[in-house]
Amino acid sequence: MDLHILDHRLKVTSICKDGLVVFTHPLIKLIFLRNRTRCKFFSLTETPENYTVVLDEEGFKELPPSEHLLVEASTWLPLNVVSNGHASSSSQAVGVTKIAKSVIAPLAEQHVSVFMLSTYQTDFILVREKDLSVVIRTLEEEFNIYREVGGECVPFRSQDIRNGFQKNGKEAAKVTVHPVLSPLNKFLVMSLDPDTLPAIATTLIDVLFYSSSQKDGSHSNQDLDCIKFFSFSLIDGYISIVMDTEAQRQFPANLLFTSSSQELWRMVRIGGQPLGFDECGIVAQISQPLADSDISAYYISTFSFDHALVPEEDIDSVISLLQQQRRDTSQV
Repeated sequence: MDLHILDHRLKVTSICKDGLVVFTHPLIKLIFLRNRTRCKFFSLTETPENYTVVLDEEGFKELPPSEHLLVEASTWLPLNVVSNGHASSSSQAVGVTKIAKSVIAPLAEQHVSVFMLSTYQTDFILVREKDLSVVIRTLEEEFNIYREVGGECVPFRSQDIRNGFQKNGKEAAKVTVHPVLSPLNKFLVMSLDPDTLPAIATTLIDVLFYSSSQKDGSHSNQDLDCIKFFSFSLIDGYISIVMDTEAQRQFPANLLFTSSSQELWRMVRIGGQPLGFDECGIVAQISQPLADSDISAYYISTFSFDHALVPEEDIDSVISLLQQQRRDTSQV
């Protein structure tokens, strides 16, 4: 397999819900007026706590400074695993499980934290730019590694990195196994032809920017029986949307599309309290047992928590696996 280091330098940010009005105009510009900005990598995910926005340096320039905006200090680089010359398709949502052992687990052992972003088209593994040297040294025996330069993919090796960084030879730190929750919502992973984006503009704006103010009780944020979760990404011209079945009913049925099986997904939400960016192994906590059990997953990290979508029919097995993992860890 090949590993591509994409030509995007990303910032991971959080917008508090009370301050969303400050950012409505620039976010609408980034979503709907892509010809008016040079941003090529944009992702917006709403959770009960906040909005997580991941975007490249050109997109980051569009966000005004504000006390309502939190910015993770690092610059992140997206990695993409490519098989047989083609990126793994997340319309089948198997990318994370395939790369769990070959990418995520080895990086966790080397104390490299990752930020995951699955899309309808592919899976992105975000790593800090300052960790790139150890990432390359850790993975170069398993992968042919390429880096995008001016739109071209060129071979990239550890000797190409100026700041030499040796692999960690110390024993890996004990990984914390966080509690997990499974809200009752059923989710869909969908896409959209960018040319038809204006046709859903009114609905998309309403769902993203105004639905949180509705007090209809349909989403209980206190007990998480159901969870407010909506994710939109526009990356290199490709659109990916994750929404629950309730939100789907608001959109025109003939514009959004998913795989032929029309699969439904359930969520596993990782963390009893907000997670830290410096902690390693959070993704491995769930991706490893799912990979061992050959269960598909669609993974989205956010500023506060991590989320994995698994096929609806597998949710009971996944919860049992993770509960057993937690019991085993507590006995060590």
